[in-house]
Amino acid sequence: MASLLLTGIAELSTNDPARLEQGGVLGLVHDAAVVIEGHHVAWVGAAADAPAADAAVDLGGRAVLPGFVDSHSHLVFAGDRSAEFAARMAGESYSAGGIRTTVAATRAASDEQLLAHAAGLVAEMRRQGTTTVEIKSGYGLSVHDEARSLAVARRLTEETTFLGAHVVPPEHAGDPAAYVALVTGPMLEAAAPHARWIDAFCERGAFDADQARAVLEAGAAVGLRGRLHANQLGPGPGVQLACELGLVAVDHCTHLDAADVDALRDSGTIATLLPGVEFSTRQPYPDARALLDAGVQVALASDCNPGSCFTSSIPFCVALAVREMGMTPAEAVRAVTLGGARALAREDVGALVAGRRADLVVLDAPSHVHLAYRPGVPLVRDVYRAGVPQ
Repeated sequence: MASLLLTGIAELSTNDPARLEQGGVLGLVHDAAVVIEGHHVAWVGAAADAPAADAAVDLGGRAVLPGFVDSHSHLVFAGDRSAEFAARMAGESYSAGGIRTTVAATRAASDEQLLAHAAGLVAEMRRQGTTTVEIKSGYGLSVHDEARSLAVARRLTEETTFLGAHVVPPEHAGDPAAYVALVTGPMLEAAAPHARWIDAFCERGAFDADQARAVLEAGAAVGLRGRLHANQLGPGPGVQLACELGLVAVDHCTHLDAADVDALRDSGTIATLLPGVEFSTRQPYPDARALLDAGVQVALASDCNPGSCFTSSIPFCVALAVREMGMTPAEAVRAVTLGGARALAREDVGALVAGRRADLVVLDAPSHVHLAYRPGVPLVRDVYRAGVPQ
C-alpha cells in the first residue's frame, strides 16, 4: 500500500483528545506532518519526527484541517426561489410556506435532473472543503417522490435522511392526520431501504410534538435513527422531545430557554446550529456561546436548501458562527469537523488521527483562524478525501 507524507504544515488541527491539553480545542500541532496510507491516516505529529514514505508533498507552510462534515442539507430538489429571497430582503417574513413551491418543481423533475443538480451541489461543497455530507429528502412528499429523492441522494452519500414529515402537502392540507399516517406507513416502507436516518420538522406550520414523535418512533421501529428540526421559528417542544427520545442530534435550536439547554446538556443530544439560515431569513442567531458554556455539544452545518438558506459553504458558516454566535474560531472549526461527525454518529471522520479516513483540507493560509478572519475569501486550496486529491 503506497504511503504519502504531507509536510510543511504550519498548523495541523487534529481534534485528537490526547493533544487537547497542549493543543487547545483543536489539538493543534505546529510544524507538523501527516502520513497517509491508502485511504487512512497512518501517522500524525511533528515534521521533525515524521517517518519515511513512498512520496512526499511539501505544503509550504499552510494550515491543514480535517475535512468538513456537513450534517444537515437538502440537496435533492428542483426549481428556484430567488424571488422569495428577494421578497424577504424587502421585508417579508419567512414562514416555511415556500417549501410547497419546491415540492411542485421537484415532483415535475426527472430523476436525471434531480441527480445532476444535487451532484453539482455536492461538487460545489467538495471544492469548499466538505468531504462528508448528509442529504435529506422532503421535497417529494409523496410515496413515489420521497423514495426516488432518497435513491438519488444515496448515489451521492451514505448519510441519507427520510424527511417525509417536512410539511403537509397541498393534497392533504385538510387532513394532516391522514398525511402522518401516510408518512409512517407506505411512505416509510418505500423510503427506508434508501435511508439511514429519519427526521421531522417540529414547528408551527409543520408538525406538532405528537406528530413528530409518531414519525420518529415509526422510523426507529424499522431501524432508522432519529434527527429533528426544532425551535427554528420560535419556542416549542421539539428540543425537549429530541432529548427525551435520545436522538443523536437536534437541528436549528434558535429559540431555547434554560430548560432546553439543560435537557441538551443532560441528554448528550448534539445541538446542530445552522447560521446560514439566520443570515438568509434575518432571524436572530442561536446563542452558541451559552450552549458551549453550559456543556452542550455543538455542531455547525450549512442547511443548504433552495428556500431558507441556499449556501453550500461551510467556511461561510464558520465565519458567521464566530461573528454572530459567540464562538471562537477554534470552536467553530471543531463544530464543522468533529462536531459534524458526532452529529452523524461517525467515528471514521472529523479528526486527523491514525486509523481515521484521510479526509483533510489544506488552507491557503497559515492558521484555521483565517476562515473567520478572511470571510468570503476562497481559502480552501486542496481537498483530500479518503487519501485521494479531489
